[in-house]
Amino acid sequence: MDEEGGNFALQGTLSMTVGGEPFGGHGRIELLAKIAETGSISQAARAVPMSYKAAWDAVDAMNNLAGEPLVERLAGGKGGGGTRLTARGARLVRHFQALEQVHRRFVAQLDGMSAAMADDFNLLNRLHMKTSARNQFFGTVASVKAGAVNDEIALDIAGGDQLVAIVTHDSTESLGLAPGVQAFALVKASSVILLTDAGGARFSARNRLEGTVARLLPGAVNTEVVLDLGGGGSIAAIITNASAEALALRAGAPATAMFKASSVIVGVPG
Repeated sequence: MDEEGGNFALQGTLSMTVGGEPFGGHGRIELLAKIAETGSISQAARAVPMSYKAAWDAVDAMNNLAGEPLVERLAGGKGGGGTRLTARGARLVRHFQALEQVHRRFVAQLDGMSAAMADDFNLLNRLHMKTSARNQFFGTVASVKAGAVNDEIALDIAGGDQLVAIVTHDSTESLGLAPGVQAFALVKASSVILLTDAGGARFSARNRLEGTVARLLPGAVNTEVVLDLGGGGSIAAIITNASAEALALRAGAPATAMFKASSVIVGVPG
């Protein structure tokens, strides 16, 4: 699969096994075909190309795995000795070449669907990511404000929200962060502060995401609160049970999640 330059392409090769042991693919079958064409294993080896020894090693391995000769030596005579395929070897070449044609058509059909599959392939990559951070957001870098030591990264995420992160200038360069680049943000649930009524107060936390309480999962000491941000996004916070009671949190109630820009970890897809 090739995503370089935004081009998504599917490729594949056909190979065989016998009793679970690798028998070979296009390279070995091409060697057999060249033996049939030239009548010489040395000429066939040069055409593939591979060394003379590697060619005989491959032939010996195929003969052993097949349980019968695929290639046989010709006794020397006026024209000298040579090699040729047995009837079984010739049939194997024909059948493999037919299978390769079917395989190429199959891969070409899948490749024709590649444009529609590209986004899903990227999503599957992200879904495989494992991290201890409860909150994971994927988006696009909106802006980069460079500083002497640290940079401010603004990331547009689902639902029209935007996150701000503070990272070192070295991190900005090593991650290749620039407007338009896809990136993800990680925020620990314990770094999120919940607010239900600001009462006109102002806060230094750069990130404020407004939503509604989707669910509460109380524990012995803390409660996990998940806010629905709309547009398919959500954010989780871990607060004490006493705080959950004091805020009178309940499903469907409005709430705001706040966290500092320095609490946001930024990464890019591998």
